[in-house]
Amino acid sequence: MTPPISGRNSFVRGGFLLCLLASCTTAPTQPLDTAHLPDERLALATPPSVGLASQGDDDRIFARTRALKGSPRWALAQSDADLRPAPFLKGFSCAAGFTIDIFQAPTLARILDMMAKAESGRTSEEKRYWKRKRPFIGNDAPICVARDERLAKSPSYPSGHTIAGYSTALVLSALLPERSAELLQRGRVVGESRIICGVHWASDVAAGYQAAGAFAVATLENPAIRALMPKAREELLAMQAEKTRPDEARCALEAEAATHSPFTDD
Repeated sequence: MTPPISGRNSFVRGGFLLCLLASCTTAPTQPLDTAHLPDERLALATPPSVGLASQGDDDRIFARTRALKGSPRWALAQSDADLRPAPFLKGFSCAAGFTIDIFQAPTLARILDMMAKAESGRTSEEKRYWKRKRPFIGNDAPICVARDERLAKSPSYPSGHTIAGYSTALVLSALLPERSAELLQRGRVVGESRIICGVHWASDVAAGYQAAGAFAVATLENPAIRALMPKAREELLAMQAEKTRPDEARCALEAEAATHSPFTDD
């Protein structure tokens, strides 16, 4: 059975849970919000359009990756589509080298919740501005999640899942610099899962990486966020000390996915 799509706002809807988890932590005034993030309508290039060579590249990548339906990589893309806070953050466990449990990290949860809410506002602006159609519109090609009206009406550029995944990887890298390469690799794979899934063009994902970088820089410079970072690192180090290993099969699947990028694999 095809699982339902979990959109960018799923992370934001998890905010109520995250607020409960983080209620014991006090942050400075003026917490991070959308206005603190750069307007990527100015920074991002216009997405490819019909007739351009860049759109031809997007078309070929979309067509080629449909052959992955039913594969382990397809299953990973389905898993990566879930933006609920707990499973989404746990998805970085292999990269971190230990199991990340959001219920043991209320301060980290608060940071990611603030960033998710701020990013959601900017991402929605960008999508409405370019109004790019999803790659599965107008055809019956397989995608890794259920086709529904909400997804079909949601513009494609840039990829919100990619922004969520790569900006989370950047924040985790700042907290665990000793695992930076592994975490950023995982963030890349989360974005590539959107291509494999068939719900985003490759150029949507590339733009998502760019936007995520800009958003993460602004997030990490925010005084409210900076004040929370030491405690968030303590939470991660406490989980690391427990030495709870992530699922080996899942880690092997992620490692294999990282060696086969849809941007370069023919």
